[in-house]
Amino acid sequence: MNRALSCAASLVAAAFLVGCETIPPGAERGPHGTIAYDALIEASAPGAQIEANGQDVGDTPVHLKIFGDPDGTFHDFGSPYFVIRALPLSTNQFEQIRFFGTGHWFGPEDRIPKQIYFDMNQKTQVYAPYGPPVYYGPPYPYYWGPEFRFYVGPRYYHRRHR
Repeated sequence: MNRALSCAASLVAAAFLVGCETIPPGAERGPHGTIAYDALIEASAPGAQIEANGQDVGDTPVHLKIFGDPDGTFHDFGSPYFVIRALPLSTNQFEQIRFFGTGHWFGPEDRIPKQIYFDMNQKTQVYAPYGPPVYYGPPYPYYWGPEFRFYVGPRYYHRRHR
């Protein structure tokens, strides 16, 4: 009796832990198990051109459909960032860019905003680009750990003759 009870309890626990992933009712499904989210994009100058990941979306104000994970974060489609860019209308305005992390390779994962506002009169912050990794010492990185050497064939010892 005790064995049957423990077996039934383990089956119930396994079914509870496995569960199933559900999406909200009425949500539009996307590729790779994603859900479509709607983000309103506005700018201080109406009519500014908006680009999302290099593709033209339209002029502000515009509704952008973003496919994200069911928890409300950006989905990793192979890029570390989801980029939204607003292009200026006149010469006294500045280009505006927003980067959102997608969680690529354990990177930051941002939530999908419901509204994005670009102030075209503000100067954009300039960040220094990341350079290649810096190694100190020889032109290769050191590996500090156990070392294994395998010798094949007879060993040759050079004797010093006097």
